Amino acid sequence: MTLEINLLDLGDIELESSYLVLGRGCGTVKRIPVYGYLILGGDAPVVVDTGYRDNAIMETLGMHGFQEHDNLIENQLAKYGVKPSDVRYVCHTHLHIDHAGATDKFPMNTTAVVNRKEMESSVSGIMHPQYTKPDVQHFVDRLHTPSALQFEDLELTGEVELIPGVTMESANAHTEGSMNIHVETVEGRATICGDVIYDLTDQVISPHQQIHHNEPQVTGNHSNSKRSEKAAIKKLLSNSRFLLMGHDKPAKIENRTVIARLDMQVPAPVVESLPPRRWLPAS
Repeated sequence: MTLEINLLDLGDIELESSYLVLGRGCGTVKRIPVYGYLILGGDAPVVVDTGYRDNAIMETLGMHGFQEHDNLIENQLAKYGVKPSDVRYVCHTHLHIDHAGATDKFPMNTTAVVNRKEMESSVSGIMHPQYTKPDVQHFVDRLHTPSALQFEDLELTGEVELIPGVTMESANAHTEGSMNIHVETVEGRATICGDVIYDLTDQVISPHQQIHHNEPQVTGNHSNSKRSEKAAIKKLLSNSRFLLMGHDKPAKIENRTVIARLDMQVPAPVVESLPPRRWLPAS
């Protein structure tokens, strides 16, 4: 079985730069994409993350949404000949407003897969309004519908298989219940890591305000410790051949180093050269 991952362009959002990368450009805004992913090649399609509900709902976080008709998830899926009813599983890296807002477009016989700790976080009120009422309410409805929701307990079980070639693992970063989805491709392991990394250039390639060798910068939006965030990024760089993020273009990794940025499909050809890596001069 040959698996491939296709990128779903679910719109853009505009927000403060330091929200994405700690300490970067405080008070300035940055426009970023919102990505979901479609895994093909198995017995049935698998979707990872569904984007945000509409432009207006992003205003509740003080952000601006730029979602057009083409960005609606059903229209993105249609580009690959897939309908929401064709999808067997919708996996969620986490349930924030910009990752779980269109799961209600999928029928109840499509199983939504969530780490249980993330569901607990979504209803706890701790990170309100990043977990919005209409989104959370939909998952509560799934909670009471047979086979509409699948919980994992990844902090206790470790990595588990969803389908052959696709596994899930606790991210231990960003939110309390975030998970990574690993896909075994012909060129190596690809990991869909949600918001563990927002901006690869300023967090990993040339980390903002970091001076130590191979020391990543954390985001400005995480509920875990900074140490655990850094460790989660280092683990991704050590264990995956490709990284696919929620808000940045996919990357190819070699020896814990980003060696290329990719187009919208993994495996895929390189289409963008890297910025020069920052090396500190010897003392």
